[in-house]
Amino acid sequence: MTLVAALVVMAGLLAGCAAHTHKIGTGVQGSQKVAARQWYVLWGLVPINQENTDLLAEGAKNYTIKTEQSALDVIINLFIGYVSVVSRTVTITKKDPCVIVIHAVAMSN
Repeated sequence: MTLVAALVVMAGLLAGCAAHTHKIGTGVQGSQKVAARQWYVLWGLVPINQENTDLLAEGAKNYTIKTEQSALDVIINLFIGYVSVVSRTVTITKKDPCVIVIHAVAMSN
């Protein structure tokens, strides 16, 4: 039980210690977040998958990309890091999608 508690505390303390933030255009204009997981082998040297940030941004012109080791990544890496597979989280923060409501008014003569 104390080992589990120690792992949770360590994951919380180490999460986000290796984060990179990139602003595209003027940066974040809203609060909608889309996240994906990037996987690597050889402890981060060779990517297994490539998360396409353009697809995650869904055509947004202004957004922020943040790549980090989240608390979940730290926990995952504690268990599978021994076989050289590690993960990072890629998060896109962009403007909330607009909802346009059009009211039709009937005009009578």
